[in-house]
Amino acid sequence: MNGTPASAGFRMPPEWEPHVATWMQFPTGNFTFGPSGSESLDRYQRAWAAVANAVARFEPVLVAVNPDDVDAARDHLGEGAEIYVTAIDDAWCRDSGPTFLTDRNGGLGAVHWRFNAWGNGQYLSHDHDARVGAVIAAASGARIFESTMVNEGGGIHVDGAGTVIITETVQLDPDRNPGWTPAQVEAELAATIGAERVIWLPRGLAKDYDEFGTSGHVDILATFTPAGTVLVHRQNDPAHPDHAVSDEIIEVLRSSRDASGRPLRVEEMAAPATGWADDQPVDWSYINHYVCNGAVIMCAFDDPNDDAAAAVLARSYPGREIVRVDARAIFECGGGVHCITQQVPAAQR
Repeated sequence: MNGTPASAGFRMPPEWEPHVATWMQFPTGNFTFGPSGSESLDRYQRAWAAVANAVARFEPVLVAVNPDDVDAARDHLGEGAEIYVTAIDDAWCRDSGPTFLTDRNGGLGAVHWRFNAWGNGQYLSHDHDARVGAVIAAASGARIFESTMVNEGGGIHVDGAGTVIITETVQLDPDRNPGWTPAQVEAELAATIGAERVIWLPRGLAKDYDEFGTSGHVDILATFTPAGTVLVHRQNDPAHPDHAVSDEIIEVLRSSRDASGRPLRVEEMAAPATGWADDQPVDWSYINHYVCNGAVIMCAFDDPNDDAAAAVLARSYPGREIVRVDARAIFECGGGVHCITQQVPAAQR
């Protein structure tokens, strides 16, 4: 890294600030989605395209597409989504993509984190995704800063005023950053995204610790909003393993303060009423929404709690349209709407 983003005057703005565009990656044949030409791959490509087409109503969408998938992308993506052909391994742009930054002089920067497939690099192919963050940053015209830390965009949420929420089981994961201390993580977040106060959550949702989970990404747990609240996932079913998790997370957040020293204003957001599928717990979460220009793209589940969640989001993001997209197919693969999108903020003087 030639200097640090912070020393160069860059910071990570909150997601609700204006965007130039949204980046995504288009599902390609792999272990998760199924082989090329399969019905399962087509199903997931349609699910990703539904999100891209929803976002494209409000801002430009750029989609990184493997050369072998260009025809499928053209079939599924609407006119508002532009195809960018490059080699990729997977389709979680929040994680393999860069974290974009802005400065006060109208500049655009980007942190290119080290990426090792969520600590599963010894099992999952990720050579292309380890470099795609830099490819996307360069295509966006950003000044690129290389980080020494393994991290993913789904592992951080910021308020744009110096506060970041992370989880101990991601940044301190020995399969990601062996030997790193909390102080080292905090120093790297200060240098890269301008973090002044780090709020550590102890763990993530239970299903996220499956063999190829993320080990506790925060973007399914809690998020800041422009209304000044922190929305947090609340699992109300005592029999669900996330009931105890959400109790613990909420307690930590209610006792935390932001970078200005103010107590967090915490609002609990009830999980979908559907907590189980095939006798296994699901980690469906309304927290995993995406904020774009003029809208919030909401994870919907054809669930009795969808309406209540939409009302919470409308109150939390005043003036934005709440757009529901069925996220069940995306969650089958381990994430949601936020996990597959990556904003390019508009540089402001």
